[in-house]
Amino acid sequence: MGKGDKKTRKGKIVMGTYGNSRPGAKNPKSKKEEVKKEEVPAKKE
Repeated sequence: MGKGDKKTRKGKIVMGTYGNSRPGAKNPKSKKEEVKKEEVPAKKE
C-alpha cells in the first residue's frame, strides 16, 4: 500500500485523481465567492 496503489489516498495524491478515499472539491466556487465590482456609470458631457 504505497504511492503506486491507486485505491489509497497516497496513490491518488501521486496520480492526481479523486475518489472515495480522496474526495475532490464538491463546489470550488462556494468557498471563494467572486467579489462583484460596482459598475461606475459613464460620465455624460
